[in-house]
Amino acid sequence: MKEIGGYIEFENYFGTVYHEGAVPLNCGRNCLAYLIEAEGIKKIRLPYFLCSSVRNVCLKYGTKVGYYHIDENFRPVINDLAPDEWLYIVNYYGQISNEEVNVYKQKFSRVIFDNSQSYFQHPAEYVPTLYTCRKYFGVPDGAFLYTDKKLTRDIPRDESFERIHYILGRYERNAGEFYKESSDNNHFFADEPIREMSKLTADLLRSYDYDRIISRRTENFKILHDRLGGINKLNITVPEGAFMYPLYIENGSEIRKKLQQMKIFVPTLWGDVFDNCDENCLEYTYAKNILPLPVDQRYDAQDMGYILEKLEETGVL
Repeated sequence: MKEIGGYIEFENYFGTVYHEGAVPLNCGRNCLAYLIEAEGIKKIRLPYFLCSSVRNVCLKYGTKVGYYHIDENFRPVINDLAPDEWLYIVNYYGQISNEEVNVYKQKFSRVIFDNSQSYFQHPAEYVPTLYTCRKYFGVPDGAFLYTDKKLTRDIPRDESFERIHYILGRYERNAGEFYKESSDNNHFFADEPIREMSKLTADLLRSYDYDRIISRRTENFKILHDRLGGINKLNITVPEGAFMYPLYIENGSEIRKKLQQMKIFVPTLWGDVFDNCDENCLEYTYAKNILPLPVDQRYDAQDMGYILEKLEETGVL
């Protein structure tokens, strides 16, 4: 029976979801789980430069995992696949274009494109493509999957109201108070089944000014690149609505610690590489020394100037 009256709940928003038409799911790793089930994927080739959560999803659903290396420009170093094997390509920092993806599609046929670091890049035609929301917005969960193969079974809807506390907390206080909750939420999805995106997250995603977000992220990236491009060992392009600015320098791990002391928090992405790769390989060096600097919509040109000022204090500039 429908409830009418009483206290007013969270507001409904009526904007558009950026990935309207994609399959809305509860998390990025379950986009892959969905594809494994829908496509009947038995073998998959993953990059070494990746967190263990993707591998764990594959193993959970009985998919045999192989690996490949990337080159200095984040492109796959791979010549062939087994007849029933799929290639999983990660769009690191939004550096791989759809035109390139189409080349991989033509060559290997069975390709999955992970756009978790390129939320505003539309999918290449006929290439299953996944996106995660938490890397770009203040939501506790959520992901989108583009695929022609749809599951016919009923998928239950997720609920987010008990997991949004740390996001609301940081809005009014500082990040340190809620860091553990944030970390716990990241680990929460390790064993979660495939679910439809929660009503709360779907509603929040209809509230954002995406044009402003894309513009702010792009401009912030450009500001950093204008100053840091000359010392950055990566040859990178400026993506639309950038994820983070990847600054690769020889002593990146030492600079990361200094920035943390200055309250500039720069993550170590794909830390599992340290356990799975030799320290002399490219993936190990990238994980250790690439500094993903924040460029998101919370910040403006003045904030980018502050980051550059602090980098000067560390001796980078």
